[in-house]
Amino acid sequence: MSRHAPITAIVALSTALGAPPPGAQVVTGRVEGARVIQQNPVVRTADPIKRGLQLTDFPRTLKLTDNVYTYEDFHSGDEKFTTTNMFVVTDEGVVVADGQGSPAETKGLVDAIARVTAQPIRYVVICSDHGDHTAGNASFPAGVTYIIHPTSKAILDASRNGWKPPANAILVTDRYSFRLGAESIDVFFLGRAHTGGDLSVAVPRQKILFLSETFLNRVFPAMRSAYPAEWLRALDKAEAMKANIYIAGHGFTELGPVSREELTAYHKALRAVIAEATRLHNRGVSVDDAITQADWGEYATWTLASSQGPIAIRRVYDEMDGKLK
Repeated sequence: MSRHAPITAIVALSTALGAPPPGAQVVTGRVEGARVIQQNPVVRTADPIKRGLQLTDFPRTLKLTDNVYTYEDFHSGDEKFTTTNMFVVTDEGVVVADGQGSPAETKGLVDAIARVTAQPIRYVVICSDHGDHTAGNASFPAGVTYIIHPTSKAILDASRNGWKPPANAILVTDRYSFRLGAESIDVFFLGRAHTGGDLSVAVPRQKILFLSETFLNRVFPAMRSAYPAEWLRALDKAEAMKANIYIAGHGFTELGPVSREELTAYHKALRAVIAEATRLHNRGVSVDDAITQADWGEYATWTLASSQGPIAIRRVYDEMDGKLK
């Protein structure tokens, strides 16, 4: 696949809106250069082919506003879906939220940022400590300041083979705010969700919130290290912030009304998955039998449902049985 996909600029329009703005192209997918297109997903899905895209469209950089971008590259595995990063460009440097899953893939992100701006990367926020977001961190420039939750730092410090955060990383247990150039940045811990140390990054002036793996856009709730009940409360807090744009850590970037609708859809999916596992647990169904009996309804067609459904059952059972730390 091409490692130098051109930048795509997109407008925050849902399919329910009327005529596009003057000069906009009403198309689905990528256009060359930085022309503007109307966001008009035919099918809301994490699957690029069903979305009307090609595998060769990735990796890609999306321009959300004058200085806020997302970068999407494919997560490793048989089912193709994106791992998504956010970066914010200021006149004093760049803030990056999350990395990719290998040094080569994160170098692709770093190179994509360099094609957008000559400003150096100053901060990297580790929102998820999982390898698909941190294993490539060695490709970030030396001297960047890392921001991380203490739980995530402890997990990465204990890793035998993975990247380890520097000792001087900034630790965030609740909220950390800083200014870079003309932009204020807020880093939040909304609670344990997909991991024990999930961080989110907000650009308050533009009401943009990057939720990393607290929000998986049309990807079945993945719970191998999750805290199901707390994850729901974290999503409550995220929705209460009423951002204009919510950015998922996996799945496609959406804007405006669509991004808010998809966050709500994911919240509903997580609630439904937990409810189904809870129903089976309360009926006294064994965990192994629950895995075969679970009825995921509409969520059975979401990306990763077949692999993540059994994991979700086990995790909810563990939580209900008091086995989570």
